[in-house]
Parts: sequence; structure tokens; C-alpha cells
Amino acid sequence: MASLISKIRRFAASPQGRQARARAERMARDPRTQAKIRSLRSRLTRRR
Repeated sequence: MASLISKIRRFAASPQGRQARARAERMARDPRTQAKIRSLRSRLTRRR
């Protein structure tokens, strides 16, 4: 299990990992993405 965590850390520190993080942060700030998340969350909470 430790090797998986170390692989994730290495990826996060790599240029590709930093790029992926930046892309995810941009998507998270997008109002359309936030609306999709709110919609999905409300659908999931209604099922319970």
C-alpha cells in the first residue's frame, strides 16, 4: 500500500501531475461544473 501512495506523490510532484491539478482546479471553479455537482449531489441524497 505504501508504494501506491509514493507513486501518487511522485505523480503529483511531476509536471504532468501539476498540470492535472491545475486543470482540476479550473474545472472546479467553473459554474457549469459546480451546477453539475450540485445536481448530482441532490439526486444522490434523494435516494436515501
